Amino acid sequence: MRRHPDHTPAGALVGNAASYLLVFFGGGLGATLRQLINVTCARCIGTAFPYGTFIINITGSTVMGLIAGYLAFKGEASQPWRLFLMTGILGGYTTFSAFSLDTAVLYERGELGLAALYVAGSVVLSIAGLFAGLAIIRHLS
Repeated sequence: MRRHPDHTPAGALVGNAASYLLVFFGGGLGATLRQLINVTCARCIGTAFPYGTFIINITGSTVMGLIAGYLAFKGEASQPWRLFLMTGILGGYTTFSAFSLDTAVLYERGELGLAALYVAGSVVLSIAGLFAGLAIIRHLS
């Protein structure tokens, strides 16, 4: 069997390539749906509040919970379907669904302190990172 320079069998790389394609196409679908919802909300409800993002984060997290719960209790979806649905479509739709799932996993493991740190740290540091990026660009402009 041919091997990749990192000693990975060449056949495993083909599987990885297929996995990346599933995520790529699913992500495109999810991002397109996100754009559709954002534009529709802006046109129908207005832009005084980020309604689109609000709806996307809630629905994405709900769907992630439905899929994760189904897989936990039924376990009938193949890895390609999980990649396409959870990482691809939901990842393109909203990363908040993954954030919510990670938080739930920590909570379910009884890691309440770590879950709280993850939530607070993610929110605070993500917003701080955004403001830091804005400040850097303003300074350079």
